[in-house]
Amino acid sequence: MKQLLQNLRDGRTVVADVPCPNPRPGAALVRTEASLVSAGTERTLVEFAEKNLLNKARSRPDLVRQVIDKARREGIVPTLEAAFNRLDQPTPLGYSSAGRIVAVGKGLEGFQVGDRVACAGGNYAVHAEYEIIPQNLLAHIPDTVDYESAAFTTLGAIAMHGFRLAQPQLGERVAIIGMGLLGLLSAGIASAAGCSVFGVDLDPRRIDLAHSMGFSAVTRSQAEESGRAFSHGQGFDIVLICADARSNDPIELAGALARDRGRVISVGAVGLSIPRKIYFEKELFFQVSRSYGPGRYDPNYEEKGLDYPLGFVRWTEGRNLEGFVDLLGSRRVDVRPLISHRFPILDAPQAYDLITGKRGEPFLGVLLTYPHSVDEAQPATRVQVLESQSVAPLSGEPSLGVLGAGNYATAMFLPAIKKVGGVRKAVIASASGLTARSAAERFGFSSASSSEEEILTSPDVNMVAILTRHQHHARQTLAALRKGKHVYCEKPLAIRPEELDENQAAMSD
Repeated sequence: MKQLLQNLRDGRTVVADVPCPNPRPGAALVRTEASLVSAGTERTLVEFAEKNLLNKARSRPDLVRQVIDKARREGIVPTLEAAFNRLDQPTPLGYSSAGRIVAVGKGLEGFQVGDRVACAGGNYAVHAEYEIIPQNLLAHIPDTVDYESAAFTTLGAIAMHGFRLAQPQLGERVAIIGMGLLGLLSAGIASAAGCSVFGVDLDPRRIDLAHSMGFSAVTRSQAEESGRAFSHGQGFDIVLICADARSNDPIELAGALARDRGRVISVGAVGLSIPRKIYFEKELFFQVSRSYGPGRYDPNYEEKGLDYPLGFVRWTEGRNLEGFVDLLGSRRVDVRPLISHRFPILDAPQAYDLITGKRGEPFLGVLLTYPHSVDEAQPATRVQVLESQSVAPLSGEPSLGVLGAGNYATAMFLPAIKKVGGVRKAVIASASGLTARSAAERFGFSSASSSEEEILTSPDVNMVAILTRHQHHARQTLAALRKGKHVYCEKPLAIRPEELDENQAAMSD
């Protein structure tokens, strides 16, 4: 399958052939139809990757401190090797998409093959033809909502959570600073909730678009005077800061626009040096919004599927996704006017040239599309990375297959194997497929896979190295031995006595 990747060392954004992942328990395999490019989060990552090492260090002093601390503990050479190893790992881009479920993992509840779904989450709803999405990061989309609109759902959930934090009431006045994607989505949500909306932006084109969508909006120079007129001199009950700016101007303007004891919510990334005088005099409430809502960054919620009780947490990130889809389905929010560009996945690097300013064009909602061919019912779980000289190993020739491409594999085992002659490096596999492909490129393996069966049953593998998580070692070793393979297993061989007994018996057979 095709997937968009970012190389953090040299800044290249590439579309690569990656093995299709297999659905894990509690998750679904989704065939992507559309995904949204984030002009904020993703642009920041791409711009960081394009910096040289010195400028990377200047922009992330927190990471520099971590490297220095590690060097003091473990030495300079191991620390530099670990740092460069991390930079060499390809980073998947994207966190908001929509598609159709083509396979489900064990224990997934509420979803089945064929369901149309909106998908969320960094490292989950990535820009790829297929993606693995956990249960709580999926939301059903009705037939009345097209895939391109549904691809905005994650951004919609971010806007919805920020709006909810302000505890809005019917008829309140809401000022929105920054009328980009988040700002216009917030305007639609606030309007649907019965609030009066007033927008502010630096770009006159954004103001014109807001007017065409039925919202009152002005440029920054007119904001305070027009805001007083709009609010009849009372100020705004709620101010949502949706701008993306390093300056402190948005938070200062928010204080000027808010009414006495008003609520200011920072949804975007802006300077946070709060001017004490006006915030004190008006006794303003201020809060920073955290992404899509409760559950975000909680692995028990996002990865393990443990939901929060409805009676205690009404609007989790998953329920915010569902709530935004409902707004799309009822036509109370329409995102179609926000779409400015579409790129097929093969042309995805052009989308990043656009959002980083290299093309010099205005943009707003940038979508990636995924033209599918009719023969993709069974996506490949193994892809060729390097040209292979033969399908099967020559008689007596060691031909290695590796299970696992994590930190131990890439930092210790694979660099050592790369220096060893006389070993044919056939295939390496990992659960996601992405790390396997990266390791195959770096260490000279012919192919990469997302399926352990590809290694255990492959005729071009006669020796297996098992470098996966400890709980899998005994099972995978036993399976390889029963297939007649030579096995190297990273410690421990087993974590229960009965597993050790089974492997000893298999070696004796």
